[in-house]
Amino acid sequence: MTTVRVTRDRGVATLTLDSPANRNALSAALVRDLAETLAESGADPAVRAVVLTHAGTVFSAGADLRQPPDPAAFVALLRQVVEMPKPVVARVTGHVRAGGLGLVGACDVAVAGPDASFAFTEVRIGVAPAVISMPLLPRLDPRAAARYCLTGERFDAAEAVRTGLLTAAVAATDDIDQALSPVLDGLRKAAPQALAETKRLLTAIVLETFDRDTDALTALSARLFATADAREGMTAFLERRDPAWVL
Repeated sequence: MTTVRVTRDRGVATLTLDSPANRNALSAALVRDLAETLAESGADPAVRAVVLTHAGTVFSAGADLRQPPDPAAFVALLRQVVEMPKPVVARVTGHVRAGGLGLVGACDVAVAGPDASFAFTEVRIGVAPAVISMPLLPRLDPRAAARYCLTGERFDAAEAVRTGLLTAAVAATDDIDQALSPVLDGLRKAAPQALAETKRLLTAIVLETFDRDTDALTALSARLFATADAREGMTAFLERRDPAWVL
């Protein structure tokens, strides 16, 4: 069974992360399915834009610690979102953690509701937000990035707008589609070639980061996940206890 559902309406393909049983964690299967559906939407001339959203109360809990994706496959997925010739819009009504923030950051437009929350939880399981830094750091306020990446604190949608992670936040979940309506209508009115070339201009700095840092950050991620700290952090997380280093 696929972990991503696809629907289409007037030139917009909506890709719904549909693995709520594991909080839409980035498993090998979900990364594969999302990459495939993005490729199909990118190649479909009838699709003008893509909306990335989720089933359940969690957009994505980050890497699936039981069935993790290959780091290279996850990096390729993030880059695929960034360099896709069609705009990708994140529609977030739930919680986003760790690698899930990388997906949101890779999108061109991101809107969230009042029930959304965000946290870079990597440091709390003994690793670092290595590969997701590529789509995120070029877009985030540096001081905010330092605080939230170092502490793992949770922050809300309004703060996510201030930091540059989100485009907009809405006061009520029911308002999110109304907020997205003019965005999607604007994309429908734009010429496909113009959209592709404009997106290329807007994402050039992000793609330069991928070109420069992919090998080093993929290796860093793999190295950190193999450490004793990471083993303790992930075990503690799965056992729902504090890791040994907590004071």
